[in-house]
Amino acid sequence: MKPGYKQTEVGVIPEEWDVRTIRDVSDMVTVGFVGSMAHLFTSNGVPLLRGQNVLPGRIELTDSKFISPQTHSLWKKSALRGGDIVIVRVGYPGTSAVIPRDFGAANAASLVVVRPDSSCIDSDFMCWVLLSDIGRRQVKAALVGGAQQVINIGTVASLLLPVPANSEQRAIAEALSDVDGLLGGLDRLIAKKRDLKQAAMQQLLTGQTRLPGFHGEWEVKTFGEVAIPRRERIDPRRTGVHDFCIELEHIESGSGQILGSTSTGTQASLKSIFHPGDVLFGKLRAYLRKYWRATRSGVCSTEIWVLVPREAALTSEFLFQIIQTDDFIDAASNSYGTHMPRSDWNVVKNYELKIPLAPEQTAIASVLTEMDAELAALEQRREKTRALKQAIMQELLTGRTRLL
Repeated sequence: MKPGYKQTEVGVIPEEWDVRTIRDVSDMVTVGFVGSMAHLFTSNGVPLLRGQNVLPGRIELTDSKFISPQTHSLWKKSALRGGDIVIVRVGYPGTSAVIPRDFGAANAASLVVVRPDSSCIDSDFMCWVLLSDIGRRQVKAALVGGAQQVINIGTVASLLLPVPANSEQRAIAEALSDVDGLLGGLDRLIAKKRDLKQAAMQQLLTGQTRLPGFHGEWEVKTFGEVAIPRRERIDPRRTGVHDFCIELEHIESGSGQILGSTSTGTQASLKSIFHPGDVLFGKLRAYLRKYWRATRSGVCSTEIWVLVPREAALTSEFLFQIIQTDDFIDAASNSYGTHMPRSDWNVVKNYELKIPLAPEQTAIASVLTEMDAELAALEQRREKTRALKQAIMQELLTGRTRLL
């Protein structure tokens, strides 16, 4: 072991650091209101934070519920203050965020609420520990329940934290917040670029904006007149293992990228065949926007349409851009089945669109493909930054790298 370090329950840390439980360093550990409360919701008032409002390191109010100031005053135990930490119990147990100092009045429903003692621990530092490998390992080991796993309040109170001096805690928290700010900036830039891509698609794929040098009317067609799903199937039980198989989980929502692949196995169900240039579109829950333009041959789930141009006048690059538009997604979302909604080809084939001549299709697709490449590069940069953040967390929260 490196001189000046010691082995503890949370791993190797500097000798001058302590290991304390959350209970040891908190003024309060409690749980938000638990029970039936829907009848108490109001159209506005005091925000009531629930599990879906707590994301790693931040509060998200998009899907907020509210209670009246009177109800808030009655639920004193779970009334939140700036600097409190809220921890998800059910769903994504252990997910934590600090209540901002300027947040104002708020309450909590079924969240663990921790009020750190500021004289011995910094709220942001505690939250970073909970979100790190140190915290996640402990939470995972303490989960109870079956399909719906839960972390209870007693477990949270007993979670162990490495505790350096207050000044070092603040330095660590600030450094990690800086990296988080960089990630947030990338998230906002990617969102902006995606919005610009959608706007460009709306303009270019409908002919509202024409690229220089192109004129003439576009022809109105139905989708079924210009594209069709491949009907080629294979049965792995007869044909054996296929090394490159795409399932729905391998297609990233909204990006047009794949996250990996699998092999079929000899007991797999029927699969669809695809070839380079074919357009794959996930027909189960079309609103998830799972699509990919194949760069190689392979097989895929029959929950994925393998779309090909029906006539030479349509390019596969242009087809790939069409199926990303909001209008096409809306048409594909007119589905059958309630529990597992699937796109209906009898509906989608009647979707109307305008088609330019092949040279203009190629030019439009080229512009949009460049935008896709820029987005992919930004997303790759974001993933590298996330990995760097995890490495920095591990270094700083174990004292392997010291800031003071």
